[in-house]
Amino acid sequence: MTVRFVLDCDTGSDDAVAIFAGVRHPGLELVAVTTVSGNVAIEHITDNTLRALDLAGADVPVYEGAARPLVRSDLPVPRRVLNKDSDFQKHGLGLPEAVSAKREGHAVEFLRDCFMDEANADLTLVATGPLTNVALALALEPRLASRIPRLVLMGGAHGNGNVTAAAEFNFWADPEAAEAVLSAGIRDVVIVPLDATHSAPLTAADCAAFESTTVGAAAADLVRHRLETDRSAQATAAAPVHDPMCLAYLAHPDLFTEAVEAHVSVETSGARTLGELLVDTRPWRPEPANATVALRASAAVYREFLREALT
Repeated sequence: MTVRFVLDCDTGSDDAVAIFAGVRHPGLELVAVTTVSGNVAIEHITDNTLRALDLAGADVPVYEGAARPLVRSDLPVPRRVLNKDSDFQKHGLGLPEAVSAKREGHAVEFLRDCFMDEANADLTLVATGPLTNVALALALEPRLASRIPRLVLMGGAHGNGNVTAAAEFNFWADPEAAEAVLSAGIRDVVIVPLDATHSAPLTAADCAAFESTTVGAAAADLVRHRLETDRSAQATAAAPVHDPMCLAYLAHPDLFTEAVEAHVSVETSGARTLGELLVDTRPWRPEPANATVALRASAAVYREFLREALT
């Protein structure tokens, strides 16, 4: 069966690859995209999203969302400082200018209305950026927690983080939103942290295998840029491409080779641990499990998913 989903994202290079895959994979149906501030400012994220959808040939509605974190005025380290010397997320992602436009209305209101609609009882929410929009939607309509049938999100790290030693970028960028979402009581939450995405990195050979189509060539260029600029790729000549792994899981539920049921929470006040994902697997933990946390993924299954979608 085709898996229908809404994608909430902060479109940088790996979100763009996820958009390509979500549009083109025969087992997936992308219903709508909502954008959230994260990798870059919200107006650039929405533009990047429209560019990716246009290149993929998709007439999918795009709703622009939160321009800042849930309670903070900016990222814990302001973006202008964080990205001062970085070319990791290049302007426009090297994609042709968008010809489509965002829809009227706010992403948060769209998420509320979409998931409160009985017709969307089978709809998965996939979140690959900071969880600001989702947290705001839950605050606007608390019943939404029982209406979202499944949330699959990229965020957190059970081991080392990437923006700090403790934290992955999405949870660090808006830790209060991440904690609000994970404590809201959504019945089926799957977290794809850095542990899983780093276990199945992509290489230059993978890029070459994608290039038989227009979207495949664009995805290959984006992955090559990550190979050139991602510090984690320097020693191994392989780079994690995080966000499409959420979609790979929708199409291939056997993707993860190791996962744990756990009670998860996010640190919102630690001086050195802000945004840290806490995964409590103790048998005597006081709280019940509220998420499945993927720890390792099959590189072969992930590559096969991308080939199915891009070539």
